[in-house]
Amino acid sequence: MSSYQGVHVSDQWLQSQFTQVELRTLRSKFLSARTQQGHVTLTELPPVFCRDLGEEIDFESFLRVSLFNIASDVLSLQCLDLVNSQAYLTLQDRAIEKSGGTRSSFIKATTTTFHHAINESERASYVQHINSYLAEDKFLKDFLPIDPATDALFELAKDGVLLCKLINIAVPGTIDERAINTKKVLNPWERNENHTLCLNSAKAIGCTVVNIGTQDLVEGRPHLILGLISQIIKIQLLADLNLKKTPQLVELVDNSKDVEELMSLGPEKVLLKWMNFHLKKAGYQKQVTNFSTDLKDGEAYAHLLNALAPEHSTTETLETSDPTERANKVLEMAEKLDCKRYLTPKDIVDGSANLNLAFVAQIFQHRNGLSTDSKKSTFAEMMTDDAETSREERCFRFWINSLGVDSYVNHLFEDVANGWILLEVMEKISPGSVNWKHANKPPIKMPFKQVENCNQIVQIGKELNLSLVNVAGNDIVAGNKKLILAFLWQLMRFNMVQLLKNLRTHSQVKEITDADILNWANRKVKKAGRTCQMESFKDKSLSNGRFFLELLSAVEPRVVNWGLVTKGETEEDKKMNATYIISVARKLGCSIFLLPEDVIQVNQKMMLTLTASIMYWSLQQQEAAGNGDILDELLEPPTEGGETTPSGEETAPSGEMSDLAVDDSASEPSKVEE
Repeated sequence: MSSYQGVHVSDQWLQSQFTQVELRTLRSKFLSARTQQGHVTLTELPPVFCRDLGEEIDFESFLRVSLFNIASDVLSLQCLDLVNSQAYLTLQDRAIEKSGGTRSSFIKATTTTFHHAINESERASYVQHINSYLAEDKFLKDFLPIDPATDALFELAKDGVLLCKLINIAVPGTIDERAINTKKVLNPWERNENHTLCLNSAKAIGCTVVNIGTQDLVEGRPHLILGLISQIIKIQLLADLNLKKTPQLVELVDNSKDVEELMSLGPEKVLLKWMNFHLKKAGYQKQVTNFSTDLKDGEAYAHLLNALAPEHSTTETLETSDPTERANKVLEMAEKLDCKRYLTPKDIVDGSANLNLAFVAQIFQHRNGLSTDSKKSTFAEMMTDDAETSREERCFRFWINSLGVDSYVNHLFEDVANGWILLEVMEKISPGSVNWKHANKPPIKMPFKQVENCNQIVQIGKELNLSLVNVAGNDIVAGNKKLILAFLWQLMRFNMVQLLKNLRTHSQVKEITDADILNWANRKVKKAGRTCQMESFKDKSLSNGRFFLELLSAVEPRVVNWGLVTKGETEEDKKMNATYIISVARKLGCSIFLLPEDVIQVNQKMMLTLTASIMYWSLQQQEAAGNGDILDELLEPPTEGGETTPSGEETAPSGEMSDLAVDDSASEPSKVEE
């Protein structure tokens, strides 16, 4: 694998104003607008630059006078980097000056935004968390404990191992640690692989990393690293705030309707609901609505801890008039419950939202004060989905969040019911498809407004040739789970095919089908001298994982360590191979959201997703290397020896969805065209 090359701008100061993801996005906008001769005309520049800046501008005059005094109407690729970033930066400043704001880079998190200024309290808190949870790690113990007063955290994060290990603490088993490069001294390739594995795995557990690139982590950018660590730790601390992990949460509500509402809440809102539940029982009159200003005086904490730990209860904390002194006593009491200190008295008084959230979550983990009513617990368990539905819900939820839409999905079926998030997804995968004048933005009080949104979604879907016979907006609003999963699968597949089509530079050929993807994979494995082949994406032989490991090795020989691969004969061996496949694919650069169970049980949708992701990465490398028409190999007629269309499946006509586009297990077949 060639070493990672970031996008470089000839002006070093100018390069420092952007993250690598921002630079790559700007470069890609130019490349998408270029002609076959490799040029971009001035008439093409307005949509390249100004799609999101909301102003009209005389680009020809702007570029000629402000930048290079360009004599020609054509810009060559050699000067694109400086023209693109300088012009975009100037336009950004102009737009923000107009609104009275200031320009800064952000990491989009679910509850907070990190600016370039580093919050020292948060850094110290996260360092404490890392020192505590990773102290016994075989690789990291030589580097821990980290001193929060130095930049040791950011230096240690530069090789990618720390962040990968932290992800596994947050969601155990996410990364197969055999795939992490853990040599004492890593070369640029190995370091980039670790960061690629980290970012793709972070997306797979629900982090939002749309504006962080591997080069940003290699450079150890403090605000981006802290932002990512914050999200990972938050996912760990909030992991139990759902009915599946903690059925006792049903005590917070009175009836079945309220249980459904509870299930639709994000973990932070569930935590607030839990806190207010105990505060009300303790006689506290105020309602806590946030983890910042409502907790500054420390009174809510004092009542909460008195209610949860009556054996340590004291009136002294409440009698103290000084907020800082009260905050100090709150933390002393929390220590008696073995709650790690995520914040200082000053952080409470200052209203640090992130640290207060972490602190309350830690209290919940150690003592939630809920009963173990077996009747209510049984009712909560009945509300959960079957395993396959849960895995698909998880996959599509994280896929949507990875797209960088403005909204964040906590619970798929509830969050998409009003149509707004699905409209954002449609706009993302098919720019310009949504008529925002006819869209209703949340909060939406009138049900017919939700139906209007969902009707537009169905209409756009039909325009994209998705299979939506007899489907109406009401079906989405009603929360038909199987229909929603089938629809989202079609959107994901459409997005995959569009990505593959966008790599095609000159070919004038038919649409890419599932059979094309399958034949490409079989051909790739065979050309590498391997023996495995798959008959279809339902081929049960895929369960041992050998085919995908051979495919990964075929596209990048050095990425698979065959000494770690099992024969896949037992269930345990299959699971080891499946876990390794997912981590190796993410390490390579594939953005995938499946679980080992999907490989072992041969979930045909996820098998197609995995194959297409590997294919996309491979073809990207060919395009970057300038290997002509990158899909020539894909579109060769099948050769003899195992290269077929999916067994038992009809190949979809050009431009139409295959049978994988619909949910073949749907309980209402009349709703979706089979």
